[in-house]
Amino acid sequence: METILQITLGILIPLAGTTLGAAAVFLLKKQPGASLGKALLGFAAGVMLAASVWSLLLPAVEMAEEQGIAGWIPTVTGFFLGVGFLLVLDALAPVLRKHCERAVGSDALPEKRKTSLLLFAVTLHNIPEGMAVGVIFAGFAADSTAVTAAGAFALSIGIAIQNIPEGAIISMPLLSDGLSRRRAFFRGFLSGAVEPVGALLTLALASLITPILPYILSFAAGTMVYVTVEELIPEAQAGTRTGLGGALGTVSITLGFALMMLLDVALG
Repeated sequence: METILQITLGILIPLAGTTLGAAAVFLLKKQPGASLGKALLGFAAGVMLAASVWSLLLPAVEMAEEQGIAGWIPTVTGFFLGVGFLLVLDALAPVLRKHCERAVGSDALPEKRKTSLLLFAVTLHNIPEGMAVGVIFAGFAADSTAVTAAGAFALSIGIAIQNIPEGAIISMPLLSDGLSRRRAFFRGFLSGAVEPVGALLTLALASLITPILPYILSFAAGTMVYVTVEELIPEAQAGTRTGLGGALGTVSITLGFALMMLLDVALG
C-alpha cells in the first residue's frame, strides 16, 4: 500500500507543477516580462538536462550492468530511439497543425491561432515526460537497486519545476486572447493532464517493459533532451544581447542544472 501511495503521489507531482504555473492567471495582471520568461525557460532547460542524466541515463547504465549487459548499449540505443521518435513527431507536426488550425477557424486572429498551436505543442511534448515518470516509478516498483524512491521523486520534482513556466506560458496568452481566468487556467491545466495519463499507461505495461527498462529509461532521456535543445534553450536565448543581459539565459540554465543535480545526488 505504501508503494502504491508513493507512486500515485509521484506521477501527480508534474501535474501539480503545470497547475501552479497555470494559476498565474489568478495572480498576475499581465504576462511576465521577457527577461523573467527567458530566465524561467532557461532554468527549466537546466533542470531537464540534469534530470535526463542523473535520473534516467545513469540508472539505465546500472540496470543494464545488473542484467550483465554493457551499460552503453541500451543507453545509446534508447537515447537515439527517443530522439528519433520526436523527430518523427516533428515531421508529422505540420499535418497536425493544419488540423488544429481548421479547428480554430481560418477567420481566427493570428494571435489566437498561435496560442492554440502553442497549447497543442506543449500538450504533445508532455506525453513523453509523463512516460519518463511512469518508467522511473516502474523501475522503483520492480525493486531495482538502480532506482530509489528518492531518485524517482527527484525526477518528478524536476519535471514539475520545468512545468511551472510551461503552465504560465499556456494560460497567460489565453487570458490575453479574451478567455476568462477560469477557462484560461483550465486549459493550461489540461495541457499537463496528459502526463499522469502517460505515466499510468507506462506503469500498466510495467510487467512487460521491466526487462527492457534500461532502453526505455534512455528513450525517455532522449525525448527530454530533444525537447530541451529544440524548444527550451532557443527560447531562453532568443533575442539576447551581449554582456550581462545576454548571459541571463545561460546563467539560468546552469542554475537549473545545478539544482537538479543537487537533488539527484543528495536524494538519490
